[in-house]
This record gives sequence, C-alpha cells and structure tokens, in this order.
Amino acid sequence: MTDEIKAEGLRKRFGSTQALDGVDLVARRGTVLGVLGPNGAGKTTAVRVLSTLLKPDEGTAEICGFDVVREAAKVRERIGLTGQYASVDEELTGLENLVMIARLQGYGRAESRRRSREMLGRFSLTDAAGRPARSYSGGMRRRLDLAASLITHPEVIFLDEPTTGLDPRARNEVWATVRELVRDGATVLLTTQYLEEADALADRIAVIDRGTVVAEGTSEELKARIGSQTLAVRPVDRLRVTEVAAIVARLTGAGPEVDADTGLVTASVTDPALLSALVRHLDAAGVVAAELTLRLPSLDEVFLTLTGHRAEGRHPDLEGSVA
Repeated sequence: MTDEIKAEGLRKRFGSTQALDGVDLVARRGTVLGVLGPNGAGKTTAVRVLSTLLKPDEGTAEICGFDVVREAAKVRERIGLTGQYASVDEELTGLENLVMIARLQGYGRAESRRRSREMLGRFSLTDAAGRPARSYSGGMRRRLDLAASLITHPEVIFLDEPTTGLDPRARNEVWATVRELVRDGATVLLTTQYLEEADALADRIAVIDRGTVVAEGTSEELKARIGSQTLAVRPVDRLRVTEVAAIVARLTGAGPEVDADTGLVTASVTDPALLSALVRHLDAAGVVAAELTLRLPSLDEVFLTLTGHRAEGRHPDLEGSVA
C-alpha cells in the first residue's frame, strides 16, 4: 500500500502559541489514521495544513503524492473535508445544499442533481431531501455535511472531530459511515478527543499533545506501552467487596482501587498468572464473582501515562489558540 497522507516536521505558530511543533503523520491507502488529543493539542491545525487551508511555517506534506503548498489545486481535487461543526445552509433543503456544492465543484445541473440524489440515498436522507436543513436533527445535519464533502468521491477524507455534540445514536451512524468509506477504498484522517472513537475506528493512532506527536501505533501497541494489565473483579455480594479487595492486595502486593458505586475492584498487574491465582483464592473464600477479567489498559490510561493528563479538556496555556 502507498502513503496517501505524508507529513514531516510540520510547524505552525500563531503569535506566541506553537500550534504544531514538528508533527510527522503517515496514513496508508484504504486505512483510518486517528489523530488523538485534547482541544488545543494541534489536531485541527494539522488538518488545515494538510487540506491546504493553511501554509506550514516549516516542514512538508503530501496528499496522494502532491505537495500541499506547491500543488495545492491538485490536492484539493482529491480530498474531502468535514469540520467539527456541520456547515450546511440552514435555509436550503438537503438536496439544494448538495446541488450547490456540486455546482461549485464545476458539475453541470443534471450531473449535480444526479450526484446529489446518489449521496442523499447513501446517507439515508432521501426522505428528507426536500426539507430545510434547519429541520434536521444533529445526526442528520452531520450526515448531510459528510455527503457534501464526499460528493466528488475524494480519495482522501479529513474528518475533524465529526461526532462532536452528537448523541450516541448519531455518533454510531457516523462511525458506520466511516467504516463504509474505508471499505470503498478511501483513506481517512480522523481527529478526535474521544478515546473510544479512536479505538473503534482507527487502524493506527497518532497521539498528539501540545503540537507534538508523543506516540504512534495501533491501539493494541499503544496499550502495550504501559507494560501492565488491569485485573478487575466484582463480587455478586456487595458486602464482600472489602474482603475481595484484601485478597487482591495480598496477591498483587499493592492496594487496589475500589469503586464504591459498582463494587468493582481493580489493580494493575504484570503477571497474567495472577488471574488463575485469584480464582483459586476467591473459590477458597466462597466468593462468587459477577465479573472477573484481565484486560489491556484503556486508551484513556495510555494517554494519561504518555502525557500526564487525560484527553478531555483544554490546556490552560493554549486557550484561544487554534485546536
């Protein structure tokens, strides 16, 4: 597979804020590259550079082999971009919005309407084609926005936090759309601050913090960097949580975390054999477990380990900067 997205040493400053500080990114054809980080980390700035909306101060980037600065027009012919918020015209109908975008892309009237109806069908919006966009739900607006960015059948698609503000059902609809795009051969760069989203969709993940890529790899590779797993046990009888916590502490040599609301006892372990040992100790004590697992750390735990803070929220020193 070839590299459809390739960036090396991207730097971009806005006043006193270093939004990008030597960012390297690579995405192979037909894959999803997740760019994970909190607000203010530099994700949107990277997307704007890669989609030719901003020129980098330093570094180079290519999309489908074309330089984003020297060959910007050729790059634009091959990309689709969906920003953090739906950019449809509220007063126009769904069909009118798409026809307008197609016409702006240089298609004739008949072809514009054909492509628009095709995209409305693809995104399950045919029944709402004649309604003003202001009457659409959040999920429908996001699907219409995606349809607009895909009307030219781009080779590379930039999705900048596409599920921001959506409810779980609408978010799942967007996820299904992303998977369909990749099945059709598109290359997707997805920025997100939702760890679950990166875990669910991305073939590879670049963790970006304060304008720098601090780690890159598959979800499993990033989780393995912590070097430990999490042992979790929840007794059927909530009255025995303290007893279970004591058993776990004896086996691991460290105090476990106890969730008072759920009765879940968790501890970090490096030896998978402790799971079997725990089963034996619980059996000997007559404790029945409603939940008993040994899992890799979550991406949230990985992000915390790599950066010293969780992915949610905005860095105080980056307030007001480009995200």
